[in-house]
Amino acid sequence: MAEACADLLELLSGVSDGRSSQGRDHPAVVVLALVAAATVAGMTGYTAMAGWVADVPQPALTDLYLRAGVLPAGRPSRSTLWRVCTDTDPQALDTAIGAWTAARRSGREPQDEAPPRNAAAPESEPGDLVRLDGKTVCGAVDADGQQLHLLAALAGGIEPGTPAVVIGQVDVAGAKTNEPACARDLLETLDLHGRTVTADALHTVKATAELIHSRGGQFVFPVKENRQALFDALNTLPWPQVPIAASRTDTGHGRITRRTIRVLPAPADLPFPHVNQVWLIERYVTDTSGRHLRAAAQLGVASHTPEHATPTRIAAFNQGHWAIESLHWIRDTCYREDASKVRTRNGPRVLASMRNLAINALRLAGRCDITEATRWASRNMTRPFAILGLTS
Repeated sequence: MAEACADLLELLSGVSDGRSSQGRDHPAVVVLALVAAATVAGMTGYTAMAGWVADVPQPALTDLYLRAGVLPAGRPSRSTLWRVCTDTDPQALDTAIGAWTAARRSGREPQDEAPPRNAAAPESEPGDLVRLDGKTVCGAVDADGQQLHLLAALAGGIEPGTPAVVIGQVDVAGAKTNEPACARDLLETLDLHGRTVTADALHTVKATAELIHSRGGQFVFPVKENRQALFDALNTLPWPQVPIAASRTDTGHGRITRRTIRVLPAPADLPFPHVNQVWLIERYVTDTSGRHLRAAAQLGVASHTPEHATPTRIAAFNQGHWAIESLHWIRDTCYREDASKVRTRNGPRVLASMRNLAINALRLAGRCDITEATRWASRNMTRPFAILGLTS
């Protein structure tokens, strides 16, 4: 990963759209910065972004061009935004976003303008939970009928005051079954030392566990029938005789949810590497009158020793994994990602990366209410630039 740097403009200057910046009225770095700011303001497509850019105050626009080392020459049109976004190197952009996010999370640069509520300073150290999950961008269909499928890594958000932010993203080329291999490629770029990796059962793979262990990390993985030998080994353990080690009850949305966890030492002959504890989590849901709605059970493995993770902690890691689903939900509801018809070349992935950047920036500014925070950012044309640190 690129060296952590808190200056987004400097990081974006290393992202190419295939054109030479020399002699260009609108260098890629400036266009990408404007697209990022427009996304923070809630713009979801090229036309909306071009309209927003047309209203940016001239002093803010001039400052951006001068900081990029060029003289301002009007405002980029919709076609310019489209051309830059569709030709930008998406992996380089994701690397730049990851480096900027890492620097902001480490507190190397203060926020230029604090949001009006729910403000909280970034933690000095990254969160210790890294969640992996993939998302299909439903509207982005290429000429061969393939939909864009992106795999993201979300860190933080399990401890109070540690916002959950995207620290990496890769394109899963071809079938969803390619996810585990792509996940290992992504994990190779991340610092896993002292961190716990969670994922869905598709990623409960020996090679992934070996990689995480070799890089100083831990894992908490669910086990389902797609790993039949491992599932059978866990399913035959004497769970009814194992006492409940921890429980938690949550109330909300007219439901009462009780979760329990039972934990055992890993059997010596377990067909999966580096496992120290195995677990069974059961979930019971009732309505507020006590009527039973549903129940579910999940088996899983953890590499932590009992000294490093109690049953309560393992349960928190398991439940905390679903924060990445909220990232997908925000991109679909606030930014209308699945409804987007952007589909040309690299455009869909670049705009998805910009949405990740916008969500990261707002969360690092202390705002977890992304929809309302986006409205707040859109009411002042300079706020998106301040949130992204694009003001001098």
